[in-house]
Amino acid sequence: MRIVIKVGSNVLTRQDGKPNVTNMSALVDQIAAIRSLGHEVVLVSSGAVACGRGAITPSRQLDSVAARQLYSSIGQIHLINLYNQLFAGYGLVIGQVLTQKENFGSRTSYLNQRACMLTMLDNGVVPIVNENDTASLTELMFTDNDELSGLIAAMIDADTLIILSNVDGIYTGSPADPSSRLIPTVAPGKDLSEYVVAAKSGFGRGGMGTKCGIARKVSDEGITVIIARGDRPGVLVDLIQSPDSVPHTTFEPSRQPLSNVKRWIAHSASFAKGVLHVNSRAAEALKSDRAVSLLPVGITSIDGEWEEGDIVSILSPEGARLGVGRASLSSADTLESIGRHGRKPVIHYDYLYLENN
Repeated sequence: MRIVIKVGSNVLTRQDGKPNVTNMSALVDQIAAIRSLGHEVVLVSSGAVACGRGAITPSRQLDSVAARQLYSSIGQIHLINLYNQLFAGYGLVIGQVLTQKENFGSRTSYLNQRACMLTMLDNGVVPIVNENDTASLTELMFTDNDELSGLIAAMIDADTLIILSNVDGIYTGSPADPSSRLIPTVAPGKDLSEYVVAAKSGFGRGGMGTKCGIARKVSDEGITVIIARGDRPGVLVDLIQSPDSVPHTTFEPSRQPLSNVKRWIAHSASFAKGVLHVNSRAAEALKSDRAVSLLPVGITSIDGEWEEGDIVSILSPEGARLGVGRASLSSADTLESIGRHGRKPVIHYDYLYLENN
């Protein structure tokens, strides 16, 4: 299998912000064991900002962006050096992949990044991925590394995404409530909104709400997603070899996996350059089970400016987002074609991702 493992700051760092070497060493031990079973592994690792925060005290008060840039520039060195030492003990070579959200907005950049990571895997390298916080601005950051891990899993056609958290999975209530029970399996389409606790935790930016949202989207794309407790001894090996022996939540994959290009589009809503407003007949057609493209005759108006090949969002007459797609016409050409019959699709079905479909 090709497995993406995401581990958060709460697993990798101590309360004082310094690296939790014990947990990191256990993580590397398990990844080495999984590799020895013949599986490919990509590690999406948080911890750089937390490591940096524990290594330096700024000379003056910094705003949030400047603080992240300072801490990550220092902490990433500590983090990757420690990983390098630990993996070297097993004769494994690691490669550092620092990325930014805009790298996923362009299809060309996306494919270049994909090719790089696949080459690393082909050559037996363990890619260690993190956001390049030194160059990211607040509005261009990933929600957290849960979002990044979902993008990476979709990008490299992973079989499984394992998100290691500070709890065992999704509960029917707060994990601290003795009456809450762990949900072991989530079937495609199951609504978990009444159960998910959205609170953030510790050093990380996200919470269980983000994890659940990413897990839902990635599993809908045909990838198995597992949420488990990261500091449980042997958790990764157990999840691979004897999953019934360890508590966790599995999001079952859709039986109709998306193509690689549709996976890219599915994660590209935040990169949309414009909006297409459609009429009720077009909305009905898009929500049906039929394979339909979006034609100009179904569009009532547009917002924004874009070029051919850019990502655009599709809104219903009520303003609900129906999906996103790669435009085959520029905004100017789309505007000229609105409401007309016999014109080429604004978004072809092969480049269209519909929400909850």
